[in-house]
Amino acid sequence: MRVVVVDDEQLARDELCFQLEQVGNTEVVAQAGNGIEALAAVERHEPDLVFLDVQMPGLTGFEVARRLLENGDESPALIFVTAFDQHAIEAFEVNAVDYLLKPVDASRLEQALQRARRRLSSGRPDSAPLNDQLERIVKMMAGRQVRRDQVAVKVGERFLLVQADDIIFASLADESINIVTGHVAGTSNYRTLDDLQARLDPEVFWRVHRSHLVNINKIKEIVPWFSRNYILRMKDAKSTEIPVSRSQTKRLREYLKL
Repeated sequence: MRVVVVDDEQLARDELCFQLEQVGNTEVVAQAGNGIEALAAVERHEPDLVFLDVQMPGLTGFEVARRLLENGDESPALIFVTAFDQHAIEAFEVNAVDYLLKPVDASRLEQALQRARRRLSSGRPDSAPLNDQLERIVKMMAGRQVRRDQVAVKVGERFLLVQADDIIFASLADESINIVTGHVAGTSNYRTLDDLQARLDPEVFWRVHRSHLVNINKIKEIVPWFSRNYILRMKDAKSTEIPVSRSQTKRLREYLKL
């Protein structure tokens, strides 16, 4: 199968491409880092299957899916890959072949590929397995993923356990996840910000930028920026400044009544 992999984090794309290479019988013909690039890659390469991240700058994975489905029978099969199980129902509403949670399990990836092959060979949704998968995700949603009260932060050669609520922000830099609290700064073993965010309280930790996850209770100051955007000045010792993406600016305004 000819495959396009879409995710806004390079590490996540690399990991999935590596797993697909191990499984075999697939060819990754293109990668894309956002929704616009995804649509262009599909138009250019005409893949059989697209792995789509959900939360991306510009167009979300579901917006990309709906645009692709406008092509009718010519649209590729779709598999969503994300750290957030709350999107599961919508994934099936856009007729996805399957829905994988990060970090992707190798056996589940093989199952998803088998399902995609059946879909492509028959031209019809594999409804019974899809319903089984939907039931599995609904149960998971009912129990929710385990939220971490503590997070391990690597400082030098040691791992220190910090309370999740003490985290001020986490940022992606030089292919590492850096975590900063009031007393500790170090790196995390989580591969992506998506993975880390999925283990934290979504009401407290906001992905205000593709490279930054902040504790909404640890913002010291909000600085107006150009084009009606904002810079967040955090409560760490350096008063680190973090940009807010255009898509998150509206949410911030509504939440804080700015």
